[in-house]
Amino acid sequence: MYVVPPPERSGSGSNGDLRVYQTWKGSNIFFLQGRFVFGPDVRSLALTICLIAVPVTIFCIFVARNLMDDFSDNWGVSIVAVAVVFTIYDIILLLLTSGRDPGIIPRNAHPPEPEPLDSSNMDAGAGQTPQLRLPRIKEVEVNGVIFKVKYCDTCMLYRPPRCSHCSICNNCVEKFDHHCPWVGQCIGLRNYRFFFMFIFSTTLLCVYVFAFCWVYIRKIMESEHTTIWKAMLKTPASIVLIVYTFIAMWFVAGLTAFHLYLISTNQTTYENFRYRYDRRSNPHNKGVVNNFRETFTSAIPPSKNDFRAMVHREGPLPPRSVAGGFMSPNMGKANDDIEMGRKAVWADMGSEHGDAKNGTDERLHVRDGELGELSPDVRTTVDEQSDRLGTRRSSWGRKSGSWDMSPEVMALAARVVEQNQNGGGSSSGSGLVTENRPT
Repeated sequence: MYVVPPPERSGSGSNGDLRVYQTWKGSNIFFLQGRFVFGPDVRSLALTICLIAVPVTIFCIFVARNLMDDFSDNWGVSIVAVAVVFTIYDIILLLLTSGRDPGIIPRNAHPPEPEPLDSSNMDAGAGQTPQLRLPRIKEVEVNGVIFKVKYCDTCMLYRPPRCSHCSICNNCVEKFDHHCPWVGQCIGLRNYRFFFMFIFSTTLLCVYVFAFCWVYIRKIMESEHTTIWKAMLKTPASIVLIVYTFIAMWFVAGLTAFHLYLISTNQTTYENFRYRYDRRSNPHNKGVVNNFRETFTSAIPPSKNDFRAMVHREGPLPPRSVAGGFMSPNMGKANDDIEMGRKAVWADMGSEHGDAKNGTDERLHVRDGELGELSPDVRTTVDEQSDRLGTRRSSWGRKSGSWDMSPEVMALAARVVEQNQNGGGSSSGSGLVTENRPT
């Protein structure tokens, strides 16, 4: 089992040392260097295998072996052989469902190009930049049918029709049906066929074990001329298997019948529970025969992900101006962050002011360009104070965005800030402006 390591820092290691599965951003777990891809709950796969293999093992040891003497020729051996082969076939289908790419759509490294918000903004003026946005929903036409596709913030793409984002695997999956915890994988376009064959073969296996347990009880009744209850007491393993397979049949047989209905109407589990196509026309329904052909006889498309390919790192996306016009679907959150950042300036000034008064800090941090915001009176007073103390330095002692001042100058600036705050921030003669202004 491979756990995705944390991303390396730039400059450490070479790009050729990493493969796609090693830098995968989803929650998948990879085996054999990316040859098998599982969901994050792959441990449940071991439980599912045990729930299949253990009852069949008990059946072969305590039931089928005793039936070998009751049937002539090779019929007794065939009972054990069929049970073993059927179990192996069932587990192979389980692994084909769980260990392959279900139809993951590769996520984009950057958001798609935004569109103009509206045409009126384009003519707003020569000095204004039109706002750009990524619409949450787009309309696309497929085979003459218009579908609404949604934008995925995680994968930074517009999902194709019938695609959905799995919150467990953290991937967008084509023709997403559901995430099955029993197989530890999403069920989608590339593994739905194997999933249905798995649950259908599991149903047949339950019926097989259930039926031959009753056959064995019947043989005991005939050989010992006893009642059914006494015969059942002589083979407790058969009773346990009958109860177990009866309960399991209700689950897997019901699931098989439900998916037979979905296949016949060309729906997915997600679409059936969310859209309810039985109340309106289903644009994907091609008729019962064609729907079954599409599911079982059409070619499975190749995976869109080469998990063993070498990673080709892309350069970072150049920053875009918020005021200049880029607006993502979550732009409201960005605006809140900007406002919070503005208030944080005052909070920082207040905390530093308190430290200055307590004598615990000897530096007052002023952001770039803020010294020029001081009123002429304040600058003159500070300059005179600094010259008198002999502490004035070139460019006000600027070091990495901060300013070195003597304690006297710092106390003076702190008093100016305090007076400005007490005056409601409306004074135009001695106000210290701490908000960064756009250049």
